[in-house]
Amino acid sequence: MTGPASVGLPWWHPAPLIATGLGVGHLPWVPGSWGSLAALACGWAIVSVGGHLALAIAAVVAFALGCWVSGLVAETSGLKDPHFIVVDEIAAQWLVLIVAPLDGRWYAAAFLSFRLFDITKPWPARLVERRIPGGLGVMLDDVVAAIYALVLLLMAEGVFGVRP
Repeated sequence: MTGPASVGLPWWHPAPLIATGLGVGHLPWVPGSWGSLAALACGWAIVSVGGHLALAIAAVVAFALGCWVSGLVAETSGLKDPHFIVVDEIAAQWLVLIVAPLDGRWYAAAFLSFRLFDITKPWPARLVERRIPGGLGVMLDDVVAAIYALVLLLMAEGVFGVRP
């Protein structure tokens, strides 16, 4: 398990707190999946209270903050894209959930499709991951994966006639 000391900043500093999803990124084995699961629960709460527009705004804010904190944490840790940074999964998972109905089955489909594309990194996600430096690069490859998952969900919603 990756400990907070490997972040290169004090655990209470806002950058590692945001970058690791309040520590979710330090959970063992699959931090990206843990981050996406945390995003599902938070996304459900945001949509329940404020609707899909509130979730879209949260995704944009998470992306913007994520660019800053991911770059800072990557720099201080000495790693290009540390596995314990999960704000990229959180922002991208919220992006996918913008088109998902508030239904557990659709949230499961959003999670699985996003994780599939985030792990396999189809073109141009892998290219973005390799070529764009800093926090923007950390965040942007997940956004590309999210776009693939979002399109897949929209196609499924069209086939099954479901709308958020």
